[in-house]
Amino acid sequence: MIAWVMYDIQENKPRTKVAKLCKQAGLYRVQKSVFLGTLTAHEKDTLELQIEEEIDEDTDSVYIFPMSKKELRETVLIGQAFDKKLVTDEVRELFY
Repeated sequence: MIAWVMYDIQENKPRTKVAKLCKQAGLYRVQKSVFLGTLTAHEKDTLELQIEEEIDEDTDSVYIFPMSKKELRETVLIGQAFDKKLVTDEVRELFY
């Protein structure tokens, strides 16, 4: 499945750790707090558990959205949708 991970994490240390976990899971950074990539159901569950261990559930929020390729292609991008310094060609290929 394709998965989006988006987060708003207050403290730097857990925010950095969550970004590292997303990268280790094979996701690509789309924006500073947004990752996109392909995960198996098991990898998604593992990432979810790892993130839960790092964040403060009283102050932080993390969204993991599974999405099909068809739904991804229907995604609307408006304005400067990507931080071009962060996005790889592999992420761009998911959209086109």
